[in-house]
Amino acid sequence: MNYKFGAVASALAVAATMYANPALAEVCDTPTALGDLGKFDGETITIMGSMEGNDEEMLTNAVSCFEKATGAVVKYSGSRDFAALIVADLRSNNAPNIAIFPQPGLAADMAKEGHLTPLGQASADWMTENYGAGSSWAALGTYANADGKEDFYGFAYKMDLKSLVWYSPEQFEDNGYEIPDTMEGLLALSDQMVEDGNTPWCIGVESGNATGWTATDWMEDLMLRTTTPENYDRWVSNDLPFNSPEVVNAMEVYGQFSRNDDYVAGGASSVATTFFGDAPKGLFSSPASCMMHRQASFIPSFFPKKGEEVANGEADFFYFPPYESADLGNPVLGAGTLWTMTKDSPATRAFFEYLKEASAHEVWMGQGSFLTAHKGANLDAYATPALRKQGEILSNATTFRFDASDLMPGAIGAGAFWSEMTAFANGQDTKKTADNIQSAWDAIK
Repeated sequence: MNYKFGAVASALAVAATMYANPALAEVCDTPTALGDLGKFDGETITIMGSMEGNDEEMLTNAVSCFEKATGAVVKYSGSRDFAALIVADLRSNNAPNIAIFPQPGLAADMAKEGHLTPLGQASADWMTENYGAGSSWAALGTYANADGKEDFYGFAYKMDLKSLVWYSPEQFEDNGYEIPDTMEGLLALSDQMVEDGNTPWCIGVESGNATGWTATDWMEDLMLRTTTPENYDRWVSNDLPFNSPEVVNAMEVYGQFSRNDDYVAGGASSVATTFFGDAPKGLFSSPASCMMHRQASFIPSFFPKKGEEVANGEADFFYFPPYESADLGNPVLGAGTLWTMTKDSPATRAFFEYLKEASAHEVWMGQGSFLTAHKGANLDAYATPALRKQGEILSNATTFRFDASDLMPGAIGAGAFWSEMTAFANGQDTKKTADNIQSAWDAIK
């Protein structure tokens, strides 16, 4: 689930404009640093998206570099109701020049209806060459039109990272624990913690009407570590059923963590009733009730000090590692925004060229609440050490996959998948859980 990353990830960010960083201000004030994008004095580019508040301010700062370089005027409109508004505007021929989709599935629907303008194979090839796990990003923005012809429509810009394990460096140091770089090592470390009288994990899946989504994130991360990216894609489209051996295996691996009383603070029975935002607080209790917590980049906003723990060294994170035996590289689960052309113009095409520039990424990196897989971006531009470290994980990924539940039909991804994984947390067996989700999917065909 894409849990409002833009709104809450600011706990890891510096609340400052780009002009607090002289180097980034120089990029904006020196148009030649952006390359020759053309001149479009007075021309307006309209952009619609879901970003509001701090993210909207940061977006405005970032696009001002393009305005200075080209003379164009960029007008952004943000709304939490973006999904409904953009569909209505596109279908009534009232499109902005650019629409920023946080849901690839909705962008694909709009491409199929003929409302998106292709960015072209050259841009897809550019992304494959210049982004870490580039073919993954290019594929994420490639959709079929009404005639079934595939083209590249969605330019990934501003990403989020989920494959993280949070921990207390002090607790690790006091107990002599080392950061594992394989899943085998992570399981061995968990067993060592149990042997030492410690509890390895804090896990909670309660989230009101969205209860169960954290379990789906675990499943998605584990699917990427136990089977191929191609099988992950087949799972998202239901070509690989939920009750197939590959998916059942990932669920059972999740059960190794979540249904083991020795592994989970409060015992396995507490998982279904523990609010996901309270779960990581066990890292900071005295004595600590757990040693590790797997969660996305936004979770420090739920720490007792609202994320100050990361800045002052009380909390840190490491990459949720792959199985060495599986030989699947370094997969990363995450989310992000896809920028699409919904109304063509020369200035709009120039804007997409701007997004290819490393400086277009660096100017937002320096503000915070932004990650990129652009291999040419200077990692020193990140606003905080934590964001830089996350950026490195993203850049070093061999495979990136978008949150599966956000790509599945709503009745599954935000319905049966959530509810049945909650039932799994309450003791329902693996086979019944998988069969029930698959039955729900079969019922909507």
